[in-house]
Amino acid sequence: MKINAGEIRVGMLLEYKNDLWQVLKTQHVKPGKGGAFAQVEMKSLNKNTKLNERFRSSENVEKASLDEINYNYLYEDEGNYFFIEPKSFEQINIKKDVVGEKGKLLTENLEVTVSFYNNIPIFVNLPNQVKCKIEKTDVALKGQTVSSSYKPATLDNGLNIQVPPFIEAGDEIIVDTRNLEYLKKI
Repeated sequence: MKINAGEIRVGMLLEYKNDLWQVLKTQHVKPGKGGAFAQVEMKSLNKNTKLNERFRSSENVEKASLDEINYNYLYEDEGNYFFIEPKSFEQINIKKDVVGEKGKLLTENLEVTVSFYNNIPIFVNLPNQVKCKIEKTDVALKGQTVSSSYKPATLDNGLNIQVPPFIEAGDEIIVDTRNLEYLKKI
């Protein structure tokens, strides 16, 4: 699907120079002399390289069309995560490096959205919030102000995050999957 260069947003996928690029940063510039343009920083999903490109506002770029299908998480092995489509019971496996660090937040039967490009899975989108349990955390130091002090904690899935001082081992919390940050205690 062709879009105008002025419509490029962070997170979009573009087909450019025979590759698939994810937009990391975009800045629209209107210089005093000459036409407006969009300065775009992109990362290749296939080659893992970055590219800074300048598109004139009148230029059109190809936005990649993705198919999104809901799946439920089943289990993992050494290199893959396994998912099942709840309606057709079709199973798929996705390499751990595609899912990344967020794979540690997967729990049995968690519903995720898998984005496919030409029948190849490229993204696994988790729900925005998941419930986790604190396995261990440091002791809060007295006298620290609540507004600025966070302490390190290890979750039951092995992730390390920062939590407020009143959180103790064994507490259940909600974690934001987009930035892996503490949201609230349950």
